[in-house]
Amino acid sequence: MIPLIGFAPDLDPATPGVLTDCTMTIPYESGMRSAPAAVSPGVSALAAACIGSAITNNLSDSRRFFAGTATKIYEWDGTTWNDRSRGASYSAGSDDRWVFVPYGNSVLAASPTCVIQRSTGAAFADVATAPQAKHLVSVLGFAIAFNTNTSSDQWACSALNDETSWTPSIATQATTGRLIGGAGPLTAARRFGDDVVAYKARSVFVGRYAGSPVVWDFRQLSNDVGCVGQEAIADTMIGHIFVGEDNVYLFDGTTPRPLENTAALRNWLFRDMNPSYRYKTIVAWDKASNTVTIYYCSTASITIDSAVVYHVLTKQWGRANRTIQAAVNYSAASLTYAGGLGITTYDSGPAISFDSAFWISGSSIPAVFNTSNTVQTLSGVTASSSFTTGDMGDESGYTFCDNVRMRYAQVPTTSSATGFTRDEEGGALTTQQTSSKLDGRYNMRQRGRFHRFQVDLTGDWKGQAVRADMRPAGVR
Repeated sequence: MIPLIGFAPDLDPATPGVLTDCTMTIPYESGMRSAPAAVSPGVSALAAACIGSAITNNLSDSRRFFAGTATKIYEWDGTTWNDRSRGASYSAGSDDRWVFVPYGNSVLAASPTCVIQRSTGAAFADVATAPQAKHLVSVLGFAIAFNTNTSSDQWACSALNDETSWTPSIATQATTGRLIGGAGPLTAARRFGDDVVAYKARSVFVGRYAGSPVVWDFRQLSNDVGCVGQEAIADTMIGHIFVGEDNVYLFDGTTPRPLENTAALRNWLFRDMNPSYRYKTIVAWDKASNTVTIYYCSTASITIDSAVVYHVLTKQWGRANRTIQAAVNYSAASLTYAGGLGITTYDSGPAISFDSAFWISGSSIPAVFNTSNTVQTLSGVTASSSFTTGDMGDESGYTFCDNVRMRYAQVPTTSSATGFTRDEEGGALTTQQTSSKLDGRYNMRQRGRFHRFQVDLTGDWKGQAVRADMRPAGVR
């Protein structure tokens, strides 16, 4: 059997174990598996499209779930979305996003069209001395804003241990500065341990606390690599993973470099992305599955409709296309059959497997807001998925394939395989027969120099390896 090595459309299609195409198929520790379906956890729809969401924890580990629209900030209380906006509505631009950051027992929210907002348990209110900002982080007792209304390359930090004070002062350490190295505006910012990392489209800066009067000392690490958008970056167990203009990169505290095994799909991925809307890219980290999902606008779309998935341990790729507005790690509430989400019987609950982390109070589950403004957890049973192998065989002669076999760690509900042949690499594929799985194999009966197989599946599954039973053509 040949181990599956993931979705790798840029590799030689004759590479053993390669997948040349797949749908709703992602990597896991032992191979490939079905991508979970998006299902409703019972949270009602927002009044308008979501342009940013987060679940924050305070010093007592109490969770708050926020979602922002162009005019409002909402908080989910387990039953309904409560309007937590300041007295006046907001007026976000068409490409603006909300950023929510915990700071002690308060929560800060930033958007380019209003001063930084603060909530200590109820509605948000303007932080009068704070700037308007596109990016916001909290580190070492400071709140730090980037790309402000003063300048797109400016940063500003609050007073030490006081997120309400932003007036520059040597005594409080509130101050501002500019990152003028590299062209263009600041596109993203994230905390990295006790440091803060700021990105432009082709630049990376690392800021380290230095005390008064400098407060934050920034040094430029790159004038060639940067991040394409505000949410095109995730803080993972191996460092920041972010999408640049020409590759997917990793910053682990040393220097930004291409993420390992991006050669498997880099050319394909950047051809599939709409170059005019790369700034909309969202990168989401799922700690439980050790995967990073890159959501992006495909070539034919101006909204996010596609996704590739990277497993940080196996360094393999998969695909799980979805049309989304925002991504968030959903934190499950305590549920019983007597209450919560309207669950009164086995049939009335959400269509989520009972071994899912969804049912564990306080667990974190990847989730998205769909085009109906509704949050959905990625924890459902897969309706359908597929994968296409690489080419098996070589130019030396024709072979006859009797059947193809898959090694499953979890057998799908149903599956079938369609065979393809061609006489030389780069030539057109000829479709052969389709066969359902029988006694652990898919009967093929096809002749050619190269053999390829598309497996279509329903239900959840896990696959580890593949083998085509081939013999020289005309020999039994």
